[in-house]
Amino acid sequence: MVEVIGVRFQNGGKLSFYTPGKLQVKSGDLVIVETARGVECGEVVLPNKKIPKEQITSPMKRFIRLANRDDRRTLELNRKKEERAFQVCQQKIAYRKLKMKLVDVECMFDNSKLLFYFTAENRVDFRQLVKDLVAVFRTRIELRQIGVRDKAKMLGGVGICGRPFCCKGYLQDFQPVSIKMAKEQGLSLNPSKISGCCGRLMCCLKHEQDVYEELLKITPKVGALVTMEDGRKGKVCETNPLTGALRIIPEGSDVPVRTDRDHVSLLRDGKMHISQEERLALRELEDQ
Repeated sequence: MVEVIGVRFQNGGKLSFYTPGKLQVKSGDLVIVETARGVECGEVVLPNKKIPKEQITSPMKRFIRLANRDDRRTLELNRKKEERAFQVCQQKIAYRKLKMKLVDVECMFDNSKLLFYFTAENRVDFRQLVKDLVAVFRTRIELRQIGVRDKAKMLGGVGICGRPFCCKGYLQDFQPVSIKMAKEQGLSLNPSKISGCCGRLMCCLKHEQDVYEELLKITPKVGALVTMEDGRKGKVCETNPLTGALRIIPEGSDVPVRTDRDHVSLLRDGKMHISQEERLALRELEDQ
């Protein structure tokens, strides 16, 4: 077993693990650690915890120390520099008439580089913009184009569920989400109902998909042919995988009856169908 702490950096980045030695840290503590980008200051989100060595997939970087007063002052100065850099960059973008939208600015802890994150529909030639920014800030400049899901992760917000965005709060990596998931979960294929604030399919569809896949294995699909307890045959016209409730139209009748999946025998299962029109209408919601 190895004792580790989990540290997260600016812009809702991935959780990184470090060995704190004999030091005991608390959630919310600021620590100075070594990263692939150099020395950085991060926030502890997972205090001292012992995990098996096998769970550590790569060599951990060096834990340096808890942040002191000087480190906190450096962070404050960096935040002010980021605010100014954001304003200057927006002015330069407008001056150069570039079709891009600035999302955020990140200043490295040691002031060695400024990172500008932006979104754009197409590739942008920002070489002149970089020269403009170098002339103002006299440091290394990096512009990085990100997607709309990354933008939501950086800026954060509140979803239609009333809770903070999953991507901002705890998601480490974005998982692929498909229209098929929404269909299998019985959701209305209405873009406003199944898409998040980023304009892509909601991440929570992926969270619940495993449960629905298990339930769909034991629940007849719409269009399935079944035999009911009284011996009558019928076609399934509506299902609720969570409760197991079914509506069935018996042969020779137009009036549906209600029953439960445990009270029918499957003769021929139905098929989940997504029309071509639905696919075309919702194609842009899937993250490419």
